[in-house]
Amino acid sequence: MTPRTVAGLALLAGALIAGLPAAPARAADKVVLMLNWYVYGEHAPFYYGRETGLYAAEGIDLEIQEGRGSAVTVQAVAARTVQFGYADVPTMMKAAAKGAPVTAAGVLLQRCPMSAMGFSDKNIRRAEDMRGRTIATTPGDSMSQIWPLFLKKAGLKESEMRIVAGDAQTKLNAVINGQADMLLGYVMDQSMKIKDATGRAVTPVAFADYGVTLVSSGIVANTDWLKDNPDLARRFMSATTRAVEGAEKAPRAAVDAVLKALPKAGRPETLLEGFNLTVPFYRTPETQGLRPFQVTDATMAETVNVLVEYGGLSAAAKADPKAFYTRQYLPAGQTN
Repeated sequence: MTPRTVAGLALLAGALIAGLPAAPARAADKVVLMLNWYVYGEHAPFYYGRETGLYAAEGIDLEIQEGRGSAVTVQAVAARTVQFGYADVPTMMKAAAKGAPVTAAGVLLQRCPMSAMGFSDKNIRRAEDMRGRTIATTPGDSMSQIWPLFLKKAGLKESEMRIVAGDAQTKLNAVINGQADMLLGYVMDQSMKIKDATGRAVTPVAFADYGVTLVSSGIVANTDWLKDNPDLARRFMSATTRAVEGAEKAPRAAVDAVLKALPKAGRPETLLEGFNLTVPFYRTPETQGLRPFQVTDATMAETVNVLVEYGGLSAAAKADPKAFYTRQYLPAGQTN
């Protein structure tokens, strides 16, 4: 075969290949993340990750749905209605202990954000300042269950305060209208609602500052779904880890991403403050310097102990705290 013939065949082959339709790109995997509640500052990293293409880079088409409480989100995950939930991990643990096929694929808030909070001009800055004050609570909710532990750790007695009870909105109204000095709530959530409604600064007395060890929100998933979709789970947790890291470095951009998706989500300043108040709960002293979600076995074991004593979790949970979480879908890196 002459060189001219070889060249001719090569050109013909190239022309034939050029005439073929391009191979279709792999379609992105549709993933739904259901939040624990209506959107507020704590949720900014998820919108940041979607807006900046971090999920798309992992081949994920992410839909974010607002929630109506962690219990509802956990139920949706257990039923495989959604692939992932961002929910209160203790709430998930109680469901799992009763047989729901759910686990935490990553624990983001590793310190307890529960607080007693009131207007800053009332000068209630420490636990001892709460004596003689009126505290608004919601009977049966997670904060009222952990309240006795906080009192014990802080050296207080409930009899030293006046307690008024009501649902979540009644509790907020009691503080806003001056019928209560403080309420029990999450520092990045209820404090921002009070500030938005009144324009007045709010000061929290954080349970974590008095030695209450209890994790809070994280990514929850169906255990069977994780086994069936390990690659997608790893890609999702990789993107979410980078989304949290990116939002930490660019909080204003993270808030802008929220408002681009949901213009009525709130005031930019309040969303930003709420997000900045959330970040300190990402890590314990043991996980400083580690990537987000890398909760320690010791923190989870202590969370189980607290929930068994104060939160209504079955004592049988103490036998295997690791049954409630996994780190196997997190990006490679050091874990404790």
